[in-house]
Amino acid sequence: MHKIKADRKFQLKLAVSILVISAFTVIAEQSNFPKVNKALSFEQTIKTAQKLDPWLTGNIHQQKALESMSRAVNTLPAPQVSLNLANLPVNGFDFGQEGMTQAKVAITQMFPRGETLAIKSKQLQIQSEAYPYQRADRQSKVAVTVGSLWLDAYRVQQSITLIENNRALFEQLVGVAEVGYASALNKTRQQDVVQAQLELTRLEDRLHLLYQQKSRYLGMLLPWLHNITLSGDFVDHASLDANIALHDLILSEQLPEIALINEPFVSNERWQQAQELMHYFSHHPSVIALDKKISATKSGIKLAKQKYKAQWGVNASYGYRAEDDMGRSRADLFSVGVTFDLPFFTEHKQDQALKSAISTTEAEKTEKILLLRELLGAYESTKGRFLNLQSRQMLYQTRLLPQIHDQLEASLSAYTNDDGDFSDVVRSRIALLNTELEQLALNVEEQKIRLELNYLFMGSFGQASEQQKMYFNNSRQDAVVSGED
Repeated sequence: MHKIKADRKFQLKLAVSILVISAFTVIAEQSNFPKVNKALSFEQTIKTAQKLDPWLTGNIHQQKALESMSRAVNTLPAPQVSLNLANLPVNGFDFGQEGMTQAKVAITQMFPRGETLAIKSKQLQIQSEAYPYQRADRQSKVAVTVGSLWLDAYRVQQSITLIENNRALFEQLVGVAEVGYASALNKTRQQDVVQAQLELTRLEDRLHLLYQQKSRYLGMLLPWLHNITLSGDFVDHASLDANIALHDLILSEQLPEIALINEPFVSNERWQQAQELMHYFSHHPSVIALDKKISATKSGIKLAKQKYKAQWGVNASYGYRAEDDMGRSRADLFSVGVTFDLPFFTEHKQDQALKSAISTTEAEKTEKILLLRELLGAYESTKGRFLNLQSRQMLYQTRLLPQIHDQLEASLSAYTNDDGDFSDVVRSRIALLNTELEQLALNVEEQKIRLELNYLFMGSFGQASEQQKMYFNNSRQDAVVSGED
């Protein structure tokens, strides 16, 4: 009888020992996940989303439209030609009966007020110069949006893998509880068996919830990887990889390490003054695009002032006259004249148009102020989150995780030596799993914040690495090549 109890106790200690070894190898197993052949990397996702973004194509066409219109408006209006049969007598409709009768050809050319054409052309050209910066801002926003979705999906995917790896440990816990309860050793009670089975069931429920979240994030991510084009009346569609069903996409298991554009500036615990930050934000593509818009509205003020000037026109006509009744030739007639208007009454038209143009410019300046305030607020918020998150990461790495491991080891040791409760072992195991999941979420959140910070400082390309330029500098190069920077 004593031998049977000793054997059961040995089996229990062996099972607990296996559980202890498994508990401390979970993290090592995480770094050796099974490889997949067609995993979608962070870099590939962003580059593909930027390449397939139809907004960029539409923006290019809008720029070309303005550039073409800029050349078109800087042209005089077409001259007007008129053909007239003048002073024809109605009593016989004889072309040679009266000396006043003539066939008349006239041409009229109007000239716009002042420098209206040149100013309008310049205004459209300035408007078109904003589009490369709009594309740079758009590509950077795509990098932040798509990159954040990828990171969210990555967090869920790795959480699923982590829980799947831990499910075997909880199954072992159930087995340990059943062995202990059956052998009546280590103070194992029926409620310990039920608790272990309950926690395993809860683990299954967490997996179902994570799979729901994965479907949600992939559903938000996958539209960025569609390539839909219009060919006449037909719609063409292609996915990222024709050999992969979109719902079967698997993300890379490598968490990206995104370098900050201004890491000393951002990581410094000293909070910069607004004037110091303006140096960086004034070079942000969204701000430069707004500056171009303001410059275009200033041209609108010049355009409104041209309405105070007279509009001129030149007309010339040639009148052919037939011979008279006696067969004598009559001289043809030539006329030339100048027409112009006199903008004397300007109170209700020109004055109001000028006021409207000035107010439009001031409204655009207000929009720039609001944009700069938005960037400042985003920096204050994002930097605060970044510094606090780094403190939490340090706390997890240096204190919380080691303490959780110590607690688990102590509870397992106490249980195997008949000096602890099985419920303590279960709680310690759950605490370790939750802490590892929280640490994963912190590491992913750090990369998302780095994306947001790089977007704010994307105007500081002199300090950017090649990796950062890949995410944030693609379309800005268009502006530099065009000489618009």
